[in-house]
Amino acid sequence: MALIKSKNKKESSETKIVNTLDKIHCCMGGHGFFVKKLFMTLLGVLLVYLIFYVGTAISLNIKKSNYVGLADRSEKTVSINGLGKVTGDNNIAVTSIGYSNTDKEVAKAQTSNKQVMDQVVAELKSLKIEDKDLQTNYTIYPEYDYTEKGAVLKGYKVTNTVTIKIRDLSKINVVLSLAGKYGANEVVGLNFTIDDTSNLKDQARNKALVDAKNKAAILAQSLGVRLGGVVSYNEYESGDDNYYKYSAYSGGIGGGEMAPAVVSSGSKDVIMNVNVVYEILPKK
Repeated sequence: MALIKSKNKKESSETKIVNTLDKIHCCMGGHGFFVKKLFMTLLGVLLVYLIFYVGTAISLNIKKSNYVGLADRSEKTVSINGLGKVTGDNNIAVTSIGYSNTDKEVAKAQTSNKQVMDQVVAELKSLKIEDKDLQTNYTIYPEYDYTEKGAVLKGYKVTNTVTIKIRDLSKINVVLSLAGKYGANEVVGLNFTIDDTSNLKDQARNKALVDAKNKAAILAQSLGVRLGGVVSYNEYESGDDNYYKYSAYSGGIGGGEMAPAVVSSGSKDVIMNVNVVYEILPKK
């Protein structure tokens, strides 16, 4: 009997130990899940910071690479303007001769217009004016009479104008007289200019640069500094045309209009403006 009781007591103790171990295992299992979850969260945060850090580093490296081999720009600069002017004689004349007419039928208006302007252009070519120096502007549009009942079609107006570049200035009077000779009723001005100003621009630019350099040297001396290199440069052209302008006339001239007896071609000023920014350095 005592043996049986001792055996039962031993089994009861073993059962308690097993139950206690089960509880500890359960607690440890729950705690392990919590630790794992916390670890994954921290790992995610760390990964976000790592991505941000790498992205920032790459961005800074890209910005730095744009300035590899370039010295830091000095904040001390001076901006100087220079002006150069060269005057040249005008060597070409430009004028326009045209004819406008109206007819109720477009085809008839075109035919009549063509008869007049074909004669004008043919004689211009006989004066050895090349095609490259002739530019045509041709328009057709309807004209209306406006009454109380509304707009009534009057006809179609055809305008054909040729702009002429006259290189031989001795032929100016002959060219202008063609309007009256063939009944062209529109002459738009007579202007003189220089055909190619490239050389004059180069000369004017050089003068402007010398002007800017002299001004910069004087200013540097006054400020007690010395000039460094050129930081930036820009230029633009301005001009003042001095030319004779023959007044335009138009409408029903009928051949009685005369070209001026004497025409002066005048001259043209080619003006270049430059802006030079110099670096300012302390005197040695």
